[in-house]
This record gives sequence, C-alpha cells and structure tokens, in this order.
Amino acid sequence: MSTSYAERANLTMRMHKRRFTRLTNAFSKKFDSHAHVVALYSVWYNWLRIHKTLRVTSAMAAELSDVLLSLEDIVNLMDADFKPAKRGSYTKAVQQISK
Repeated sequence: MSTSYAERANLTMRMHKRRFTRLTNAFSKKFDSHAHVVALYSVWYNWLRIHKTLRVTSAMAAELSDVLLSLEDIVNLMDADFKPAKRGSYTKAVQQISK
C-alpha cells in the first residue's frame, strides 16, 4: 500500500478545481460552500465523467450503476431530496424594525 493513489487523487482535484490552488480569487469564504464544491466534484468524477482508461464512469466500472447519468439527473435527485426550512413569522420582524 502506498500513498501514490491518494496523492494522485489530490492532484486531480487541484487541477480541476481552482479553489484548491494558491494565489487565486476563487476560494471558498465559507466552509459550507467548500464542502458543497467537494461533494459536487466527487459526484461528477465518480458518476458523470467517463474515464479514458475505463471507457465508462467509475460507478459503472464498480457496478453501482448500469446507465450513464447526466448532470440533469443529479440536479433532479438533489431537488427531490430538498426540504425547505421553516420560515419565521414576518410580522414580528416588521414590528421590531418599526419600534
């Protein structure tokens, strides 16, 4: 077991996402934004990107999927899982501001 696989994965991510390189304006100011970008990258890399050596996606090679997904499919899955947060009362906030 060597660290070359982990180092190669780190290099691939740095080359695809500018926010992982130094001296760039495209960095994440919030940790949540950074975590979302990493999650989207890993979904793209493993489920959407056709790798040249495999000639299929990583998920298809691992037999996790038998169809090629599109970005639209991933967005639809994200929308289906989304539950809007409860909003507070608007009238209380207006009353506090007017005082």
